[in-house]
Amino acid sequence: MKIGEKLLKVLNKKYPPSEFVAVRFERYDLAIKTDSDGDAVVLFIGKANQEGVVKGNRFSRVLVKDASGKVLKDHWDHKGKT
Repeated sequence: MKIGEKLLKVLNKKYPPSEFVAVRFERYDLAIKTDSDGDAVVLFIGKANQEGVVKGNRFSRVLVKDASGKVLKDHWDHKGKT
């Protein structure tokens, strides 16, 4: 599974810092873990069960910034099924 342009727009938004955020995207349920700046760093995409646990795929973000906050690296890695 690849992350498309529409989903990247959702993931590039700012969210509350250091939280898990549940979002609905088209036919998928998303669980997004954010860092201290409010950027998405972990993504679970699939279908949520009754407890809210998302079964599907897990992605991890490589986000490297310099001291001034300029983004040096930014890409998502597929980590497998969850």
